[in-house]
Amino acid sequence: MENKKTKGRQKIPMRKIENKKALLTSFSKRRVGLFKTASEFVTEFDVDIGIIVFSPTGKPHSFFHPTVDAVVSCFQNHDMQLTDDTYLAMVFARNSVNQLKKKLEELDIKEKVEIDRTNYFD
Repeated sequence: MENKKTKGRQKIPMRKIENKKALLTSFSKRRVGLFKTASEFVTEFDVDIGIIVFSPTGKPHSFFHPTVDAVVSCFQNHDMQLTDDTYLAMVFARNSVNQLKKKLEELDIKEKVEIDRTNYFD
């Protein structure tokens, strides 16, 4: 292990980025990554989620699933029933996610079959 050329994956100490341009660029990239991870979390675990982030310039960015109202009312009154409108929006959003998930699985299968077919004839 002593002859290793790279340092590999190491912990980098967290510190504030002083360069304004680098700060905005890093925030933008990490925000996209955070929202993508939240979306994957919703898809995998079928959960409700809400994220609000303020950029270094003070602009708010948010991600909610299924709706802002559903997440906030669930957070404020976790024992309380949702309103009919909020419940319908939540059910619709979950059904949409499930339909898209099924389409993605079907497309993955079709892609695998097509790759196998082209490899067979090559």
